[in-house]
Amino acid sequence: MSTEHDYPQMAAARGRIEPAPRRVRGYLGHELVFDTTAARYVWEIPYYPAYYVPLADVRAEFLRDEDHPQKVQFGQSRLHSLVGAGGVHKSAARVFDAGTDSPVAGTVRFEWDPLRWFEEDEQIYGHPRNPYSRVDALRSHRHIRVELDGVALADTRTPVLLFETGLPTRYYIDPTDVAFEHLEPTSTQTLCPYKGTTSGYWSVRTGETVHPDLAWTYHYPLPAVAPIAGLVAFYNEKLDIIVDGTPLARPRTQFS
Repeated sequence: MSTEHDYPQMAAARGRIEPAPRRVRGYLGHELVFDTTAARYVWEIPYYPAYYVPLADVRAEFLRDEDHPQKVQFGQSRLHSLVGAGGVHKSAARVFDAGTDSPVAGTVRFEWDPLRWFEEDEQIYGHPRNPYSRVDALRSHRHIRVELDGVALADTRTPVLLFETGLPTRYYIDPTDVAFEHLEPTSTQTLCPYKGTTSGYWSVRTGETVHPDLAWTYHYPLPAVAPIAGLVAFYNEKLDIIVDGTPLARPRTQFS
């Protein structure tokens, strides 16, 4: 069967709604805004879900109605400010009207950034982890070569291959096998709910051309992907990766 991808795609489509069996809490500063065991996963986009929290599990004093009714993808709703000692965050909560036929009636959809989020007793970052995603970091002896514009950037026979649902395989390479004379550090930082926060990014210079932010590393990744700690990966989408002598086709997606 032919496919344009050589890696598994996401299992959930836009609009899917499922129960979330985890205890989910949100804090504004140090103040508890909600505490629920009845959140729902809602896929507004295919890649990962958002949490929709029952209004009954939200402390009402943190919500201020902005008198801004809107009909959106999942039904009739009203925008609210999030108000507390952590400040006022305009339009940070969308409350879906109760008593309607909406599948999320009587829930609140919070913007992510104003809150600190916890699943059970572990803080999570960026967005909820997709229950249909898996991330595996596996040691390998495959021969990996990375090039751009004919310039060799890395060559290794001891990579760690990171397999993440919905993304192309990432090849993590020991720094001793990377040609850092072609790399220039940048201040870029990205966050992944499955891997953690990057601790370094590099642009690549080939001749007079600088290609921004093509390589990155996690010095302190989350435990599930501990084997990638301190290793360097490159965007398959932006350069040439040769695996056991075979050049890979460049995928379209770009996430670290």
